[in-house]
Amino acid sequence: MSDSKKKVAIVYDWIDKWGGVERVLLHLHSLLPDADFFTSAVEYKHAQWARDLSIHPSFLQSIPYWLRSNRVLMAPLFPLAFESIRLNEYDLVISVTSAFAKGVITKPGTKHICYLLTPPRYLWSHTKDYLPGIKSIIASPVYTHLQQWDKIASHRPDTYISISQTTADRSKKYYGIDSPVVFPPFDTNYWDTKKITMKKPSSAPCEKPYYLWVGRMESYKKMDIIIDTARLNLTRTYIFVGSGSLEKSLRKNAPINCFFLSGISDDELSYLYSHAQALIMPQNEDFGYVSLEAQYHGCPVIAYRAGGACETVIENESGLFFNNQTGLSLAARLERFEQISYNLSHSTRQMKKAIRAKFGVQRFNDQFHYQLKQLNLL
Repeated sequence: MSDSKKKVAIVYDWIDKWGGVERVLLHLHSLLPDADFFTSAVEYKHAQWARDLSIHPSFLQSIPYWLRSNRVLMAPLFPLAFESIRLNEYDLVISVTSAFAKGVITKPGTKHICYLLTPPRYLWSHTKDYLPGIKSIIASPVYTHLQQWDKIASHRPDTYISISQTTADRSKKYYGIDSPVVFPPFDTNYWDTKKITMKKPSSAPCEKPYYLWVGRMESYKKMDIIIDTARLNLTRTYIFVGSGSLEKSLRKNAPINCFFLSGISDDELSYLYSHAQALIMPQNEDFGYVSLEAQYHGCPVIAYRAGGACETVIENESGLFFNNQTGLSLAARLERFEQISYNLSHSTRQMKKAIRAKFGVQRFNDQFHYQLKQLNLL
């Protein structure tokens, strides 16, 4: 896919963690090994995966990490950071973004394609989850400014590709921009290797049935719904894997049947997927990479009926949906799941071939390359 005649830049919002999107960045690097990466700031301590990349951070890199990691506080500076990035020597710019990276300014003749994760959730689709109540009133002038900037910046890319139909619908709703869908690449070979080398996390609770949640502990992920459900029946065990700004408060408020793990390896995560009763996804997800990870390990998914989960989970085959984001709604679905769990687990184990066909690396490569060629970007 790499074209040695073209100089390529890949722009991402911030490089300071590991997750589904970061897997996409590494895959783009494998397709375009000579591409340079640009971002607002990089923190290698939390992003070991990025050490071999050629990364050029903005002026925000000079701000101490403890300060620049506060996204809310730094929000007014991000537009300036990305507009300050100089990309004049590049023929092709690929922005991968759920926030500000699409706002880079390119010279005439440079092609800019945006691989859209979602329009910023805190500005459009999930504002109340980020700044509820009085905080939204205080922050209103800043939000208004950022919304206006984001609307302008949304028209800087020459074209868009969305990671899911959910994201494409948001792009149309908030930006008035149509975009084809190319699902992120799911590396089945990678997870096959992890399944061979998987090991139980030393900090995991003793052997007993458990439900699993995996992700970043932020408000829009709706972990409080699982906490509420856990209180209703203390005989069920729940394991939360991840970290984030809400980790401390969640640990403090969770009942005794909730356990928290962070900093685990993918070998350990593979073990947790393989032995869980089900993965719970209470959030309205942009895509839901973890749902594919779970299903590939034979783990059913119990998800809120909205967003990307509806594109990755097959109801009554690889999982179940619940209709309201409440503890009671989730609890009722868990009761139903426990009645049919054997059938679902058996069905999910048959999903590997379907996942490879619909979400596999080769499918992504073919579709992404096709979109670039259709738009004369290669």
